[in-house]
Amino acid sequence: MLVKTFGSAVYGIEAITITVEVNISGGNIYYAIVGLPDNAVRESLQRIESALSTNSFRMPRQRIIVNMAPADIKKEGSSYDLTIATAILAASNQINAEELDKYLIMGELSLDGSLQPIKGALSISIQARKDGFKGFILPKQNAREAAIVNDLEVYGVENITEVAGFFNGDIQLTREVVNTREEFYNSLCNYDSDFSEVKGQENIKRALEIAAAGGHNAILIGPPGAGKTMLARRLPSILPPLSLYESLETTKIHSVAGKLSAADALVTIRPFRSPHHTISDVALVGGGGNPQPGEISLAHNGVLFLDELPEFKRSALEVMRQPLEERKVTISRAKFSVDYPSSFMLVASMNPCPCGYYNHPEKECICPPGMVQKYLSKISGPLLDRIDLHVEVTPVNFNELASDRLAEKSEHIRERVIKAREVQIARFGNRPDLHANAQMSPQMVRDLCKITAAGQTLLKKAMEKLGLSARAYDRILKVSRTIADLAGSEDIQTEHLAEAIQFRSLDREGWAG
Repeated sequence: MLVKTFGSAVYGIEAITITVEVNISGGNIYYAIVGLPDNAVRESLQRIESALSTNSFRMPRQRIIVNMAPADIKKEGSSYDLTIATAILAASNQINAEELDKYLIMGELSLDGSLQPIKGALSISIQARKDGFKGFILPKQNAREAAIVNDLEVYGVENITEVAGFFNGDIQLTREVVNTREEFYNSLCNYDSDFSEVKGQENIKRALEIAAAGGHNAILIGPPGAGKTMLARRLPSILPPLSLYESLETTKIHSVAGKLSAADALVTIRPFRSPHHTISDVALVGGGGNPQPGEISLAHNGVLFLDELPEFKRSALEVMRQPLEERKVTISRAKFSVDYPSSFMLVASMNPCPCGYYNHPEKECICPPGMVQKYLSKISGPLLDRIDLHVEVTPVNFNELASDRLAEKSEHIRERVIKAREVQIARFGNRPDLHANAQMSPQMVRDLCKITAAGQTLLKKAMEKLGLSARAYDRILKVSRTIADLAGSEDIQTEHLAEAIQFRSLDREGWAG
């Protein structure tokens, strides 16, 4: 008897429906899976046999051929176990096959018949609705993320016996229902940390407010314990809230990577990813034999924080250059390629030198001559060129630490950032791919960042006196445009330029001695 069930394969963050055909015929015992399965799929027959026998079903002792169509697409992972097992039960007349074509079925089986979670449930659920399926049966742990999709019946199950009972009409499964908009708005901007917890450092908070308002990448330079990491971790709390579209897109990436917990239905706060400096190129950008999103994609619509930037491998930093420009990363293989979105804000931190105390107001640097320059040269010019704000962080003094004065809350800063972003969206209205000043091309900088004669004089003197490099010119104009937007000014004033100039520390001649 021939029976068809339906599963799904995830490529990138999109899914493709897979038809699983099982034919049981007479003859000697013979099990085969065809249709480009990987080892995890081939091993499913052993898991299925144990799961069926443990739950009082029988594995047919006949010739069983399993075909996974389309046969030219590679099938990977263990999430087809339940799809195949259900088809075998139907083909051997142990369950009713009448309703099978209305449901998409996915899940990894344990030897006792219980189900393990799968990856990419949200992407699969979206594709199931597109393909006109009535419902989606999957492990209980993934039910909430799949139920975000409207007009699709989602049933979370814990054991294969529940699936068999459902198709035989013996039991009723409880449909998982998630009110997407309620879930989204209830958890929006629900951050654990706040800028009001940071004592002092008002100039650094101002720099991060500018970075958030214009989508600028930033690097924090300062001695150990000055508060660089603490400040960076609070940056997502002042970014504009995620839109529902951004939330769904971010959730798809985290779902494909298997990073969503059973309690989470949606990612409602902007991601903050902080990989260790020993990270490999593939883990940072994405890829591998079975391509998975990397840290830059998991930071999509959020912040990627690279602590101690010079300690990262140069090759890992260099592969970030293209995604920083294109806001997506393409993983290419011989037979296919996948795209992962990677629109993130890069925030890095570093000590000014190996000992950490160069330019410290109180402690003396013990690094030998030339060591500071050598340390800074670990960061390549092209990567530094993509960082608009160089912020020097100084330690907080005792009086500020001991002060009871409450600092400004993140929500108040966020309101100013949102207003500045609204100005930019109106400015780039005819360019839906542009959202912030940091994304302006050099030609747009010339057109939209006009400065007065007094401003030109100030900028010329600053570049000559401070020894700023040519690449600092465009960056200063972009940042000054954002400062003007925060101030509600249509034109860039000299005070906006002056503030932007101070954020180009690493471009100054002799900064590193």
